[in-house]
Formats: sequence, C-alpha cells, structure tokens
Amino acid sequence: MIDWSRLIGQNQAIELLQRALEVNSIAPAYLFAGAKGIGRNLAAKCFCQDLLTRDRSPETRELILKRFLGGNHPDLLWIEPTYQHQGKLLTAKEAQESNLKRKAPPQIRIEQIREITNFLSRPPLESARSVVVIEQADTMTESAANALLKTLEEPGKATLILIAPSPSSLLPTLVSRCQHIPFQRLSEENLAQVLRSNGQARVLNYPAILGLAQGSPGEAIAALEFLDSLPQDLPRSLSKFPLKLSQALELAKIIAQTLDTETQLWYVSYLQYEDWQRRRERSILEILEKTRRQLLAYVQPRLVWECTFLALAKLSTAQKP
Repeated sequence: MIDWSRLIGQNQAIELLQRALEVNSIAPAYLFAGAKGIGRNLAAKCFCQDLLTRDRSPETRELILKRFLGGNHPDLLWIEPTYQHQGKLLTAKEAQESNLKRKAPPQIRIEQIREITNFLSRPPLESARSVVVIEQADTMTESAANALLKTLEEPGKATLILIAPSPSSLLPTLVSRCQHIPFQRLSEENLAQVLRSNGQARVLNYPAILGLAQGSPGEAIAALEFLDSLPQDLPRSLSKFPLKLSQALELAKIIAQTLDTETQLWYVSYLQYEDWQRRRERSILEILEKTRRQLLAYVQPRLVWECTFLALAKLSTAQKP
C-alpha cells in the first residue's frame, strides 16, 4: 500500500485530494501541476489507489491493491511519452534498454489518446470507476491534445489525471476541464527529509546539485546520477580545470566526443552553480554563459570548449599575484 505520508511538503495538494475522497466529489479530470520530481507522480499513485479501492469489501480491496501495486489493474491506464520506432511506440525506458538514441524528446501521441478512448469505452471491471494517468501531458502533440479534448467532454465513469509543469503548458481548453491541484517546490528542510528517507543523503554533500534542483528531490537525485555518469576525466569543479594548453585541448575533445549537446548544457549549468557557491566570480559565470549561448547556437562543440578552457586559463593566470 502506498501511504500518503510519503508525500512530503505538499499539504495543499493532499488536502484537496483527500477532501474530494471524503465528500465523494471526484472530478472527471485533474491537473497535477508543478515541477518535475516534487511528488506529482507519487500523489497520482496515492489518489489512484484510493479511487480504485473505494466502496470495495476488505477482500476485494486487498486483491485490487495487489494488482495495483503489480501494475496490472484492469481499470487503470498509465500513459507515458513515447518514441516512434519501426511502427512501435517505445517509452524512454524501453528506448534506453534497446540502446536507441533520439534527438527529439518523447511525446504523448494520438495513438495513445486512441488507446485511452478505447479503454474508457468499456465500463470498469473491478472498481467503481476507471482511472487514466497521463505523465508529462505537456508533451502532447497538437492532434493528441485535440483528441483528448473530446474524451474529456464525455469521460463516462472515469477520472483522468494530467501531470504537467503548469497550466500554461497545456491548451487552455484542456485546462478548463480539469480541477487544478498545485504542487510546490520543497523547502530546504523538506528536501533534505525526502532525500534522507529515500537513502539519498549523499546528495546533500553537493551544494551545486541542490542549487540546480531548486527544491525538487527527484531532480537532485537525477542530477547526482548524471554527475556520476560523466567521464572520470571531466573535472567536477572549475578549480580542477587544467591550465596547460595540451590538457585543455584534450579535455575539449573528450567533452565533444562523449557528451551530447543536452548533457553539455547541463554540465555548463552545474559548473556555474558549483563555482558561484564557492567563489562568486562574475567573470567566470560570463565565460560559461557564453559557452551556453554558443552551444545553443549549434557552434561546433569542440571549438566552443577549447575557447572556454583557454578563456578560463587566461583569467586564472591574470588573477595570480
């Protein structure tokens, strides 16, 4: 059983959802809006669990919970963004397991909305209502969003939960049909509590990662995993960058050959936070910001990093007494 107590720092969202359950006033559609990694998915699981087990006998409730936790409940459909590959739709996890690399991010596609329509065309089998959860609903293609709009107009005995960063990330016509459940970024205290309770206390030793996460435990954990996955040759701090020309050129080559553009941009952000929290040197931030702009402008990455390291080395030499 998934306990609501695991949802830290989201008192308003919990109160709104539990109140709806208490007074039996369940909306046809909800929008769980907030930053990634702050508990929207966990709240959706808690809410789905309670919706599916409502008004069931203890024996049936136990069976429903078992199927729900096993991910095979017949009245629950959980939709994730997908890639299209050789006529098949693959989630990001499935694409990674198949070693497929895509430049464009995954999307919620019209084929998945049709799956939702078919799913809701039949009555619920075990529970009082069917439940559909759409992760990253903001990635819907235009055709998918328009198709979903028709479904929201007549959902039948069902509740749909859309998970997105904000109401502005969806079509206004979709938002108008959903009850808004706001999720907030966590305070430093709540962030630390979540990280410790999930066995991720090591993240607290990285101020730059905590700065990048901006109150999102999920983002903080993902950022540390990201940092750990970088080639060992890459410095984790600007204080460790080489000053010799040959070393700087070799490091630029490694970055350009091993990291895609998205990862390089993340690395720039990490270095900015790390150095700002340590030295607060504006000139260094300006060099790295120029690096970011050039990468976004599709300048040849190796050349960008060569220029970056040379500029950093020149600045470091000039600052020496």
